[in-house]
Amino acid sequence: MFKTIEWANNKVRLIDQTKLPHKLVIVEGDNYFKVAKAIKEMKIRGAPAIGVAAALGIALGAVQSRARSKEEFLKEFSKICSTFRKTRPTAVNLFWAIERMERVVQEDELLEIRKIKKNLLQEAKKILKEDIETNKRIGKLGANLIDDGDVILTHCNTGALATAGLGTALGIIKTAAREGKKIRVFVDETRPYLQGARLTCWELLQEKIPTTLICDNMAGYFIHQGIIKKVFVGADRIAKNGDVANKIGTYPLAVLCRENKIPFYVAAPTSTIDLSLSSGKKIPIEERDSQEVTKIMGKCIAPLEVEVRNPAFDITPAKYITAIITEKGIR
Repeated sequence: MFKTIEWANNKVRLIDQTKLPHKLVIVEGDNYFKVAKAIKEMKIRGAPAIGVAAALGIALGAVQSRARSKEEFLKEFSKICSTFRKTRPTAVNLFWAIERMERVVQEDELLEIRKIKKNLLQEAKKILKEDIETNKRIGKLGANLIDDGDVILTHCNTGALATAGLGTALGIIKTAAREGKKIRVFVDETRPYLQGARLTCWELLQEKIPTTLICDNMAGYFIHQGIIKKVFVGADRIAKNGDVANKIGTYPLAVLCRENKIPFYVAAPTSTIDLSLSSGKKIPIEERDSQEVTKIMGKCIAPLEVEVRNPAFDITPAKYITAIITEKGIR
């Protein structure tokens, strides 16, 4: 089992997911700037993994601080947290992790700097460990929704590469397969960043789970043909009313499932739920570089002068979701 992210030798080690599936490259963040840059450049991605990376990156920055006074340290710590806040706007796990790290400092302001640093590192490691255990619980609960012989469609990457552990939606699929259920998985390529083609297929093939890659716009064909029995996806933020922000292309899948009367499941840790937002309309949607659309693997596929829109996420209204699976249950 590979580790997407870990703390080793006082550094943050992570898989550079931009190199997959052709190369498995491990990069080391030996300062917090490098970890923040890895999040921004999607060397590490997936809402839970981003949260873990932010926590470890903040701890790294704090541990390496040379501040001599409490005032100087707190000012530097605030700057570190601000750097991570600016990396990506949609996945709420990022902000959840930052706020947990900030609470450690707020609660321990009377302690000496050395003790605060130790507590921050302990909290970051705790967040990582919690994610691993959360993934296991989601996998076990969600696997009960999968029947022997099911053909499942998934979108984007929600496996070990998107978390610190087994994964969320893909973790459910892996758990079902490990329980002996004979299943097949259809994988949307997930344009424009190809997380499905590059990452999910790579993970599933390692698990020896029968896998079929399709273009995003083929999903409707296979659903309408009755080949797909269930759809499992992840989430980057879930609003109070159950609306879900997830990788662009999720919303049309949910509509297709409703039209064709098949279950559409969302899997995510409770840290992805944002009770401060009443509905999905209030979730900020990241727009990414136009070159992700006009180029594939560095090769231009469109006129350079064409106007491009590249929202990274869309909103699926709660009414289209059969159930949301978290580590605390299914509802």
